[in-house]
Amino acid sequence: MPAKSKAQQKAAGAALSAKRGDTPKSKLKGASKQMADSMTEKQLKDFAKGSTKGKPEHAD
Repeated sequence: MPAKSKAQQKAAGAALSAKRGDTPKSKLKGASKQMADSMTEKQLKDFAKGSTKGKPEHAD
């Protein structure tokens, strides 16, 4: 399931980076922190992939 907004994609990308060990989890805030704890690496990858073209900055 792809993200519905650019903000969701950015949060998923940050969470994925922390999940892989590239970024310390202590640097995460808000939605990205929750995503890292509650989603698998595959779910995060699916959520973060895709183009941001035509997506709103924030979801309703």
